[in-house]
Amino acid sequence: MSNRKEPDAISARASDPLGPIVSSAHLASGASPSLSEFEFGLILVSHAFERWMVRCMAAAGVKDVSALDVLVLHTVNHRGRSKKLADICLVLNVEDTHTVAYAIKKLERLKLVKSGKAGKEKTVMITAAGEAACLTYREIREALLVRTIRSLGLEESMLHDVAQRMRALSGHYDQAARSAASL
Repeated sequence: MSNRKEPDAISARASDPLGPIVSSAHLASGASPSLSEFEFGLILVSHAFERWMVRCMAAAGVKDVSALDVLVLHTVNHRGRSKKLADICLVLNVEDTHTVAYAIKKLERLKLVKSGKAGKEKTVMITAAGEAACLTYREIREALLVRTIRSLGLEESMLHDVAQRMRALSGHYDQAARSAASL
């Protein structure tokens, strides 16, 4: 029996001549190179997802909107109930409420959402045109994205697990951001 210790996955990856695939080697040289790999993947996915949302919505007939505008529109359409600005920001984890307020105004100008009141609070609800845009977006998404992703053989349970882990990680990033703000 040998006393030689088998390399763990991180050591094996660190000895790989290419190293981990990251955007910032100085961050990957710390205690968790895998976290740096995750963050680089997250950067690529987030930009690709934003590009996708904008282009899919344009294909659905709604041009000149930002990724945040698309997210706000889908959030307002969610479950067919009116929403308050604070609730939209909470669901989307957006701190800068003025960016969501601007998106709502833009969507109102496009007649995709309309304002209402619940007591003294302003609410936002989907219009028929906004709902139609969301349904067309869904059809395009099913045809162009869902079909190709399903062809990869990814199980729904695997995507569900990844989504749960990403939401959990978001909490850690939020807590770290709060801690960094107090330094």
